Amino acid sequence: MPFNLLKRYNQTLDLLPFNEKERILSLKGVFNRDIVQNSNFCFRSKKIFPTTAEGQDAMERLFSHLTTIVVEKETQKREYDADRSIRLHWIKYHIEENKKDEMYVFSVQEPQGIRTYIYDKVENYVIVLEPMRNGKGYYLLTAYYMKGKDAARNKMMRKYKRKLDSLL
Repeated sequence: MPFNLLKRYNQTLDLLPFNEKERILSLKGVFNRDIVQNSNFCFRSKKIFPTTAEGQDAMERLFSHLTTIVVEKETQKREYDADRSIRLHWIKYHIEENKKDEMYVFSVQEPQGIRTYIYDKVENYVIVLEPMRNGKGYYLLTAYYMKGKDAARNKMMRKYKRKLDSLL
């Protein structure tokens, strides 16, 4: 399992041979290294925080959003998502803006509020941040691999066309 800590962008984590417990342990190792224990987890000098919800540990909630997908809208039931999970270590790489080509970083007004997107067009990978009201940080909402209809209809580029004049 420690070999997943050696993976770099754009490699994917090896999770297939693991049972559920081993998979979670391996993912938690990457998550803890890149996010929980990263005292400099910032985007453009602004600290990044998990969102909070009453009765839930904020980091556990974030871990869930980064490794699972909603399978039942009404109950918000989530299940393991291999496409998100195998790319978990890409978050830090993109937050630090290590990749320069074919990257789109923008803020857009959405029905839920302003969202800031980090979109890797080549890899179809998206990180979604929400600027804090005080302007001093961001909430990390989710990160995911765009596939199927979303990737085919170029959903992110349509959002990019509606981008705000400045990054929030």
